Amino acid sequence: MPTVKVGDINMYYETHGNGEPLVLLPGYSLDSMTCFFRQIAGLAENYHVIALDNRGSGLSDKPDIPYSIDMMAKDTFGLLDALGIRKTHIFGVSMGGMIAQHLVLSHPEITASLILGCTTCGGRHSVAADKAALAALFDMQGTPEERNRRLLPFVYSQDFIRDKTDIIKHTASLQLKRYPPTYAFMRQGEACMVHNTYDRLPEIGVPTLAIAGTEDKLIPAENSKIIASRIPGAECVMLERVGHLMSVEAPEALNKAIHGFLKRHPIAA
Repeated sequence: MPTVKVGDINMYYETHGNGEPLVLLPGYSLDSMTCFFRQIAGLAENYHVIALDNRGSGLSDKPDIPYSIDMMAKDTFGLLDALGIRKTHIFGVSMGGMIAQHLVLSHPEITASLILGCTTCGGRHSVAADKAALAALFDMQGTPEERNRRLLPFVYSQDFIRDKTDIIKHTASLQLKRYPPTYAFMRQGEACMVHNTYDRLPEIGVPTLAIAGTEDKLIPAENSKIIASRIPGAECVMLERVGHLMSVEAPEALNKAIHGFLKRHPIAA
């Protein structure tokens, strides 16, 4: 299991496939193998995929100290530097999309293109989540299984919940194998709550794709439209009848959008 010492933590990552590098940044509390398990094989057919676990998640260290999104962006840069990657495509979902925004703003030289999935710029200009969804997300009471069940209506579309119980059960089983301690949930959550890039988004000068599911209750799809409107030349794609955890619910549609976008924006020689 590969890890790299990055600053104050040991950071876990996996690599798959060959081609131009593509970094995958998972969402709040999720490890990369849970968040992207239905996508990685398809992406690795064309790209050198680097899938990492953020601090506080998966098999990376989980220090009980204050976190920030900028701190996690620095972790990512440190990993890429240690791996000798000088230019890469970056794909982040939810909290991972927040990290991706901070990474491109602090290190534009390493970012060839940016794919921001089901995420937000934060701050007062963003569209808030459903109150019930936020309550379920940050309710730390009960067992991990009970917490997962409370979140189901808010991370998947109703159609997916009705039709794909086998995939939902498998995803939950993967997550429970690497379930973070409660304090790590809270540390990541605190970082997300103060994330705000709205004023700086026009500084982003790399090709950008914002993509969201129309049934997202945790980070409403309007947030992706806001992001795309603030980044010069950014594209925006809506996945119809898809919920928040799009990487699990709609991997084929998501990979198709990613492949199409990256094909138009290869890394310059």
